Amino acid sequence: MSEKDKRPFSIANAPRDDGKLELHIGAEAGNNYAAEVLERMRLHQTIDVDGGHGSAYLRENKIRPTILLAGGTGFSYTHAILQRRLAMPNKDPVFLYWGTRTLKDMYAYESLKALEKTHPNFRFHPVVDCPDDNWRGKKGWVHLAVLNDFVSLEPYQVYVAGRFEMAGVAREDFHNKGLLLENLYGDAYQFI
Repeated sequence: MSEKDKRPFSIANAPRDDGKLELHIGAEAGNNYAAEVLERMRLHQTIDVDGGHGSAYLRENKIRPTILLAGGTGFSYTHAILQRRLAMPNKDPVFLYWGTRTLKDMYAYESLKALEKTHPNFRFHPVVDCPDDNWRGKKGWVHLAVLNDFVSLEPYQVYVAGRFEMAGVAREDFHNKGLLLENLYGDAYQFI
């Protein structure tokens, strides 16, 4: 926005030959932080980017069975990791658990269901916190869905994207379920 007003957003795509970046910006009503960025992009058609930063990137030299855990628009960088991971020849399983308040908030639901059909090593697990009466999928907190589905997390690498509170609880619960902390990644862990 300016030298004194830099706003962090996660890159939502794997590296591309054309150098374009995809951002997922949750600009719901009342979110001036995001709305101001979108307005600046509309007015100027370009925006300066300083990046990438953070520690939530795919460890390509250390591929293991992978769990991607996303809360809300935290999905953005798990989406980038998922794209890159599925493009690799490694066919170890990849699980994406994406938690949102409602199914309507899960803006890439249909494309992820389609992606699941074209990649036999990929499983998408949507988790809805406040489902309607017709929802038959996973409900509640997204990290608890992971805990319910796995006997042990020891053989996995896990990428966590979302609120700091969720990342903190997930770190403790996943470690108690066998996850080696050296195989847990997320930008939140630099701050909590």
